[in-house]
Amino acid sequence: MAKIIGRALVPLALLACAPLTVPYAHADEGMWTMDNLPIKQMEERYHFTPSKEWIERVTKASTRLALGCSASFVSADGLVMTNHHCANECLQQLSDKTHNYFQDGYSAKNAAAEQRCPAMELNQLDSITDVTDRVQTALKGKEGEAYTKARQAEESAIEKECAGSDAKAWRCDVISLYHGGRIALYKYRRYQDVRMVMAPDQNAAFFGGDPDNFNFPRYDLDMAFLRVYDNGKPAKVSAYLPFDGAGPKAGQLVFTSGNPGSTEREVPLADLEFSRNISVPFVIDNYSALNGALWQYSRESAAHHQEAQERVFGIENSLKVYRGRVSVLADPKLLTAKAKSEAELRDWINADPSRKATYGDPWAKNAQALAVKQRIFKPYAMLEGSFGIQGELFSYASLLVRAANERQKPDGERLSAYHDGRLPALEAELGSTAPVYPDLEKTELAFSLTKLRQILGADDDNVKLVLGKSAPDELAVALVNGTKLADPKVRLALWKGGAKAIEASQDPMIVLARKVEPVARALRKQMDDDVLAPSRQATEAMAKARFAMKGMTSYPDATFTQRLSFGQVKGWDENGKEVPPFTYFSGLYDRATGSDPFKLSKPWVDAKNHLNMQTPFDFASTNDIIGGNSGSPVIDAQGHAVGLIFDGNIHSLGGDFYYDESTNRAVAVDSAAILESLKSVYKNQALANELVTGHL
Repeated sequence: MAKIIGRALVPLALLACAPLTVPYAHADEGMWTMDNLPIKQMEERYHFTPSKEWIERVTKASTRLALGCSASFVSADGLVMTNHHCANECLQQLSDKTHNYFQDGYSAKNAAAEQRCPAMELNQLDSITDVTDRVQTALKGKEGEAYTKARQAEESAIEKECAGSDAKAWRCDVISLYHGGRIALYKYRRYQDVRMVMAPDQNAAFFGGDPDNFNFPRYDLDMAFLRVYDNGKPAKVSAYLPFDGAGPKAGQLVFTSGNPGSTEREVPLADLEFSRNISVPFVIDNYSALNGALWQYSRESAAHHQEAQERVFGIENSLKVYRGRVSVLADPKLLTAKAKSEAELRDWINADPSRKATYGDPWAKNAQALAVKQRIFKPYAMLEGSFGIQGELFSYASLLVRAANERQKPDGERLSAYHDGRLPALEAELGSTAPVYPDLEKTELAFSLTKLRQILGADDDNVKLVLGKSAPDELAVALVNGTKLADPKVRLALWKGGAKAIEASQDPMIVLARKVEPVARALRKQMDDDVLAPSRQATEAMAKARFAMKGMTSYPDATFTQRLSFGQVKGWDENGKEVPPFTYFSGLYDRATGSDPFKLSKPWVDAKNHLNMQTPFDFASTNDIIGGNSGSPVIDAQGHAVGLIFDGNIHSLGGDFYYDESTNRAVAVDSAAILESLKSVYKNQALANELVTGHL
């Protein structure tokens, strides 16, 4: 049990079942925190009231992969169900010259043969604690840099108290909900020994490829099974989801319990306009160019194709998401509704002098922050953000350089990612035995250095700092050929050597990271102090005003923390044509053409005459999901797993900004398809038995 922080730690089941006075969102909309479920809405709409035991088991059985996906325990022996595309990185890293597990699939003969994923961590939610009063007291009266420092210090103190002396076993995250209107501490049981059990071939997992992505009907077996180990043995877990091999029925109430990554349903209109006009076009431009470079790289040889396949898959998926946002952000309905909502809130504040004194003008404060953000957006993105200098090797170098600097400071003065409680994950990342591909590194590094010069300009001082007199291609080759950071032993030695080792290192990647670090850190400080701090204060004021006006009537934006959504298995109307909620094995074979991306692998061709063609394959439901929900279990009212979320339909691309029950659908693999394919296609009776019995 963690030390009490803020308000008392309360068992999850009691928190979640506390009496609620929450008026609720319409229809099946909502990504609800586990301690604030809309019990009344469930009762009125579906005549279902979850018991304390149901909530406790669903909470404990639902997990997340720290890399950005959801998952769930489905046996008492640590068996974990998630998506194939969530296990892609592990499959890629376990592959070698004779095995392409990403493309061909993976199957361990027994538990002893299960291979450890080199860089995977699984988190199991243990408790949620409200720390709003404590954090807001620490931040009271603070602005800019003082606000940033106070926030870092208080979050550090809370997380250290929570994890205690065992940060390797526990992960604690302070999470801002309702954009600061509420702040919660999430405590997780941390598992860093995660092993691969089974994954189908890529043709089956991503049947239909990009043409079918975000569409329905679908015929994807996007599943993978992992196992967590504790002290070298399969972990014994007290809560798991019994597997129902029959699957759900049309109209049935179903739940998803996952970790949606982020949404922007609560952000101000001005932020949506910034995304529409600046950030989304920037992302699309960069991803499109990188996708072209990697496409060319993949065509150069079979080895290059294997090395880049996981990266290309991720970029193509992201591109489809961001392109979908373009039309959504230009939708007059969205913009008009947002403007109307903000006008109502502004009028409510201005109607009373005491409210005006309490909340001020948060829209003006946010506008000032956005003006700074616009000015530094490109240099920040290219030198500190995710579109900067690319490649695994430079990422390792940058992490080592910054960590060496941060670890010299008291924990409360560090950037959040470098608090003591986060260091075990960073050390595990540096110690990963995942292979590094030199040719791929050179391609990505040369590409990013070229984009750096294109975007910031050849005369930019920071471009000159990075490139010197070298051409991007020449510098990329020299850096990759000269570095030793592909060796995890070298990385860990630098990590353990700390600041002295980093300062003394002549490794060219470390040298480059040292040169870039002061510039990147200055941009980070400006973003934290002049953009994020006032923006958080502004949106927090809006949230508090909204609570005062309407009560806590809804769920917070997604934050990659556990949420429960509920809905029903249901199709929709597409231009006057009914889209049924289920697809079947028969449809898979009808859709197959023999050519990619509609090509069936040999196990499926061979199994055709032995399969029940009326077995449900994928299904659609009204569950409210977003990126990060990939790998979420679909759960019935008995708390059994009946499906596995892997995608949404094309209408769900607007889910970042709003939910429309008439067309927004989650897409899942049916549990019947999972069980039938294990038994009849992949001949993995042992895994099928474990799902049915709940034990090895």
